[in-house]
Amino acid sequence: MELSDSVGHGNGRRRRPVVSADRRDGEGVTRSDSEAEEEPLLQGSDADDGHPAVRRGIRGELGDVSLLLFLYVLQGIPLGLAGSIPLIMQSKNVSYKDQAYFSLVFWPFSLKLLWAPLVDALYLQRFGRRKSWLVPTQYFLGLFMLYLSATVDSLLEGDGRKGPDVLAITALFFALSFLAATQDIAVDGWALTMLSRENVGYASTCNSVGQTAGYFLGNVLFLALESADFCNKYLRFEPKDTGIVTLSDFLFFWAVVFMVTTSLVAVLKKEDVTQPAGQRLREETQGVQETYRLLLSIIRMPAVLTFCCLLLTAKMGFSAADAVTGLKLVEAGVPKERLALLAVPMVPLQILLPLIISKYTAGPRPLDIFYKAFPFRLLMGLVYALLVWWTPRVRQEGGFPIYYYAVVLLCYAVHQVALYSMYVATMAFHAKVSDPVIGGTYMTLLNTVTNLGGNWPSTLALWLVDPLTTKECQGPAGQSCGTPGEVELCSQEGGVCVTSLDGYYVESVVCVLIGFGWWFWLGKKMKSLQEESPSAWKCRTA
Repeated sequence: MELSDSVGHGNGRRRRPVVSADRRDGEGVTRSDSEAEEEPLLQGSDADDGHPAVRRGIRGELGDVSLLLFLYVLQGIPLGLAGSIPLIMQSKNVSYKDQAYFSLVFWPFSLKLLWAPLVDALYLQRFGRRKSWLVPTQYFLGLFMLYLSATVDSLLEGDGRKGPDVLAITALFFALSFLAATQDIAVDGWALTMLSRENVGYASTCNSVGQTAGYFLGNVLFLALESADFCNKYLRFEPKDTGIVTLSDFLFFWAVVFMVTTSLVAVLKKEDVTQPAGQRLREETQGVQETYRLLLSIIRMPAVLTFCCLLLTAKMGFSAADAVTGLKLVEAGVPKERLALLAVPMVPLQILLPLIISKYTAGPRPLDIFYKAFPFRLLMGLVYALLVWWTPRVRQEGGFPIYYYAVVLLCYAVHQVALYSMYVATMAFHAKVSDPVIGGTYMTLLNTVTNLGGNWPSTLALWLVDPLTTKECQGPAGQSCGTPGEVELCSQEGGVCVTSLDGYYVESVVCVLIGFGWWFWLGKKMKSLQEESPSAWKCRTA
């Protein structure tokens, strides 16, 4: 369970790791050896005549940094909203099969490598390489939000009997996620040329801070302001039946923000293509076919292929804990806004953990930390199952006691330590083995496979909860509750369907067993990849 991500995805939509400026995630742009070699010479010169460059510092580019930060904030808004929808649907008693459908919304960020070369190579030169994609993408985001603001309430309510129209909601939010991923590719590429070489390191900071802030606004803040209980308790003097904002209001507001700010960027912000040499990082345009051929040649290398197969299967053991636990807590009565707000105290820990763990992954064997943290994260899956079992038993008339939330927070903090240990170790190994000649493409491929390795088990875990759940009809004899029709028939006969075995507990145990099997047999194989010679990771095509 990742309380900020649990509804989506355990790993479906992780914010990308922060990498160096010449290894940007999502871009097929790389720098040649000659560019890397001449960089020290360029840092102190302004042009080919060798005159010293004027170092303006960050103050001279505060406008560009602010624009980047704002663009990343906008990117996080639809993702945060998408992360709140599973919690809202869970309170409307949708099936876990429907939740599995909606989990596909978080796949585009893991698959953007498939169309990133197109975004990088196709553009209108007069309008600007990055603006050619950024402006129409953000306009479409605004239009989709405007449409959703008028229809989302009816889609979530459905026709009264069937409940929310999950397929329509999934299709619309999938489009939002796809557009946000495309916007991310364009902004990542623009960040490298918008800022000077001296300040380009701030791009990753804008990325991390902006996406986090946007996700917080679209998820935590929205769920709090949408909750009548939270608003009545903390923000109002007179109680009302609804929150301060509705989902429609929130979508409409951000639709207007997207449309207005995109118009301002289109008109007022120019892509600077006339900078003197050394002032901006130079972009190397790679053909679409060349980029796809390069990706294929990388993944065909035996060491990379083995590593990718391991990455695609490593997170099977965590899928029940990551994807289902948060929804089960909401089902047990935990207010969705309280669950979202529990992520706030974790922010300092999430900032400090990578800094602390990186000291132990900086050596030649970063995957040793991955291997050691693996079983602890698996055991947290059983702890979460115990937490879900305990939740209804501790519930009181007025809600849940303070000590319950303290226990949840403690479990989440311990889980984060194991999660970040594995995450930082994996990213460190990616950086260690990536061929520097094609570092951007190489790193993006490995990051994409890592994200996919979390997406598909989470979707499968959600899909299997209902089939693994056993229910029986209490009351009329001879009735069962195996299908929706049988549930309705049991209710018509005056009976009640009661869960005798929750599929979540079955999944939790099975996932942990699968995870330990992977750790025992394949985990050692993953560790042994650190023994491969550097040449095993070099791409001959490059």
